[in-house]
Amino acid sequence: MNTYIPLPNSSAGSPVQFSEPAAYSYESCHCCPRNCQINRTKKQGWCHSPAGIRAARAALHPWEEPCISGLHGSGTIFFSGCTLRCCFCQNYQISSEGFGKDISGTRLEEIFLELQAQGAHNINLVTPTQYLPSLLPVLKRVKPQLFIPIVYNCGGYETLEAVDALAPYIDIWLPDLKYYSSELSARYSAAPDYFPVASAAVKRMIKHTGPLVLEDFSENGQACQLMKRGVILRHMVLPKHKDDSIRLLHWIHDNLPEGHFLVSLMSQYTPFYQSNKYPEINRRITSYEYQKVVDAAIELGLTQGFMQEKSSAKEEYTPPFELQGI
Repeated sequence: MNTYIPLPNSSAGSPVQFSEPAAYSYESCHCCPRNCQINRTKKQGWCHSPAGIRAARAALHPWEEPCISGLHGSGTIFFSGCTLRCCFCQNYQISSEGFGKDISGTRLEEIFLELQAQGAHNINLVTPTQYLPSLLPVLKRVKPQLFIPIVYNCGGYETLEAVDALAPYIDIWLPDLKYYSSELSARYSAAPDYFPVASAAVKRMIKHTGPLVLEDFSENGQACQLMKRGVILRHMVLPKHKDDSIRLLHWIHDNLPEGHFLVSLMSQYTPFYQSNKYPEINRRITSYEYQKVVDAAIELGLTQGFMQEKSSAKEEYTPPFELQGI
């Protein structure tokens, strides 16, 4: 059951091309803004990822935004490791504990095509940035074989160089915008530079994709709209921090072009992983907290997008990581 519902209702521009940066290497890693330059063939960096691809699940996923999941589901590949590793991560088994199976680039290419054959509306790459040295060659080979979009589903903490390198292959960007406050991003994600980095990355994603492209889709008496190109900005409201969410919405309103993105306001925060170390977030959000953020979005005219029903804050919306499809 899809728990997203449209936000109540209350463009110009064209994609910009940027030159591709130098090739990525595991021997001196600069895949993410942490720029650790660690030789991952010998040891792991912040992302806890090997020098090669590791993934934990590849399957049709019904719980993304309606224009991503559609009627059949999104062909979602969950990669192991993460460049943020937030203390409250719902996918902590793969993001921080490293669960997954090592696979070759050839196998990843096969997974793309298998998901397409299963009827996926898109190929949805979840937290793949740490594998850019392996991922970019795969995308270059497989893109001509796909007739469905590729979605880049990430935490928003991306370098401009990475966005530019991925842009020829990515049709839909699905980044988080987690925090406005550097204090919060430092406390919960060990990334005090999160907002300046993520906000710049989001602007670059929008320049690459241009205005939103959605198409009607119907089958067996059912209908939906599917996104073919564009940006969806996800923001999950945290307990006690609705004011930071509202400040972030004001930034979106003041800095991003109308008609080039959708906003997805998420109520699904559930205390996971190391949330118990931070008493202020060791609970679910209240209806009052979430509604204040939704009200702010509507008042600002940010009505192109989705909000979640409050019932979305449940553990069952985290998929099982059992190497399905890998």
